[in-house]
Amino acid sequence: MFKYISNAALTCALIIGTSVSLFAASHELFGDAVTTTPGYNSPTAVKLTSVGTSFSGIDFTSPEGITLADLETLSADYFFTMGSCGGGSPRFQINVIDPVTNTTKNIFAYFGDAPNYTNCTQNAWTNTGDLLSTGLFLDTSQVGGTFYDPYESAVTTFGSYEVTGIQLVVDGGFIAPQMVSVDNVVINGDTTTFESANTCKNGGWQMFTGDPGPFTNQGQCVSYFARSRSQTVTN
Repeated sequence: MFKYISNAALTCALIIGTSVSLFAASHELFGDAVTTTPGYNSPTAVKLTSVGTSFSGIDFTSPEGITLADLETLSADYFFTMGSCGGGSPRFQINVIDPVTNTTKNIFAYFGDAPNYTNCTQNAWTNTGDLLSTGLFLDTSQVGGTFYDPYESAVTTFGSYEVTGIQLVVDGGFIAPQMVSVDNVVINGDTTTFESANTCKNGGWQMFTGDPGPFTNQGQCVSYFARSRSQTVTN
């Protein structure tokens, strides 16, 4: 379970997810988030939009007992079709249990260049790089840290905090409208691609120009996702 707390101090919803063994096994869209075509080297991405006070995002489930120190990778491919990053958006929002108050709070990893977290590339697929890296910053101000907390310092201080969920959030429309597609979200070793056997149909299989493609026909594509789903369920 997590409580979505907007960095822009907006009034937002309580989103509830079910824990599973893999991050990539389950995700939910919320707010104005919708699937869209195309993705990055694939048929499908998720379009996140914020205009005015609207917001959107993707909620990823997390294994029980994982801590901030256990998180080693957060990254995503993104494509801005309107606006750019700003106002702390887009961002990864890491829900943690504050052991002092026993309440859920957030640690943030922002897209864009510090110190303003702006200048995201527009109209081209771009990768964030790993946002959990030495030399980068996390915003740990909600848990008693600082807005520009060096990653290694944040792990030293808050590494034992239990992680209960992770969201990718867009809500900077109060500054300027934002519309961005995201794909290939990597959390540790798990990559969420937003694809399924259905996206192989109607020529979709031909749009897989990168991993896990390319495919030679629709049947091969459908078989891949059917096999992947079976393996995920049984793990």
